[in-house]
Amino acid sequence: MNWEQLLSLKRFGDTNKRIRKEQDETRLGFEVDYDRVIFSSEFRSLQDKTQVIPLSETDFVHTRLTHSLEVSVVGRSLGRLVGKKLLEKHPHLQSSLGYQANDFGAIVAAAALAHDIGNPPFGHSGEKAIGEFFITGAGKSFKNQLTDKEYQDLCDFEGNANGFKILTEDRDGRLGGLRLSYATLGAFMKYPKESLPKKPTAHIADKKYGFFQSEKEAFQDVANELGLLKRSETDLSFSRHPLAFLVEAADDICYTIIDFEDGINLGLIQEEFALEYLSKIIRHNIKPENYYALSSREDRIGYLRALSIGSLINEAVNLFMENEEAILNGSFDCALLDKSQYEAQINDIIKISIDNVYQSSEVIDKEIAGYGVINTLLNTYASAVNNDFNNTASNYDKLILKSLPKGINSTSTSLYKRLSSVCYYVSLLTDSKAIKEYKKIKGFGF
Repeated sequence: MNWEQLLSLKRFGDTNKRIRKEQDETRLGFEVDYDRVIFSSEFRSLQDKTQVIPLSETDFVHTRLTHSLEVSVVGRSLGRLVGKKLLEKHPHLQSSLGYQANDFGAIVAAAALAHDIGNPPFGHSGEKAIGEFFITGAGKSFKNQLTDKEYQDLCDFEGNANGFKILTEDRDGRLGGLRLSYATLGAFMKYPKESLPKKPTAHIADKKYGFFQSEKEAFQDVANELGLLKRSETDLSFSRHPLAFLVEAADDICYTIIDFEDGINLGLIQEEFALEYLSKIIRHNIKPENYYALSSREDRIGYLRALSIGSLINEAVNLFMENEEAILNGSFDCALLDKSQYEAQINDIIKISIDNVYQSSEVIDKEIAGYGVINTLLNTYASAVNNDFNNTASNYDKLILKSLPKGINSTSTSLYKRLSSVCYYVSLLTDSKAIKEYKKIKGFGF
């Protein structure tokens, strides 16, 4: 792969490549991507979607929105630092093509901002709840009417693929979704493959999948424009856009450190663990006198968090540059931080968070409730949509359809498209909206 092609300013949905001099000089082309994501309704809804603690009533616990904003900030720093080093290594990118370090930062920041935009309500348990509706629930009855890949899309409902759909799907007569640059879409695609075969290799790009069958052509278009390397002769699978490694690193840094911080502030993890484990990452930067001078727990943990994130940013930048050649030829097969000198500390921190936060009774109880909510919504909506298509809709089905937005596709001859439309609608609901819809269906709250 080559940087000239990977940094395409062409916008998805446009027919002609935009020329840099045509951009608004006060807002670089890639910065437009950030603005379009942040003003989208799908991004705004992340303020009421679970990060770790569902429906928390405390001020300092992160939602998907605050998490995404923080990941974008870390991503911008990673992109700028890597961009500066890449321009030093490949000076023609600046001298001949006019790219600046800030361009790299803007691409990674925009892709990082959007990295969770496709997540359904109730966090990752929401993805699993949608999948299990089709694996063991009422949705299993549709299996024989779908292709293997269509059925796998539904059984392994994937927030990354749903995010690609949000960013690229035509809307209101406008082609190209949010009309982001190809470079930003490429950086967004951490798993540039379809749902089957499932995890064919141990390569990081095969860990999950990145697009539904409904967006197959859009994905191919992005991959071809950017010159991504094809990884399989039989299946649609490509190497990652190099900047996707930085988006992933930004996410890894934030959820490792900040979920840990949330656990401490909630009282689920002892403060002493923060000093014990984070100090190993920041041992060269920490000033004990500054730490002990802070009077509140939140300030002390915030100090450790800030230093830890800074240390891991520098580590990720160095790892990217050391492995740039392997990343460009598609042979780098793991996340950047998997090669980190702090890997043991990172794994220890994640294990503590899993034991004390992700598996806390508060989280588990609300995930159980979330399963019930999503199963009820999918069962009700899918039945109404398919009964309407088959002209067997009951009066109740017709009432349900009247309550749904026009975007629900109940007329397509494709069962896959009808079911995908229902899943897409449910995925866009916030936690609170999903509960409200559930209560309406169940007749609660009159």
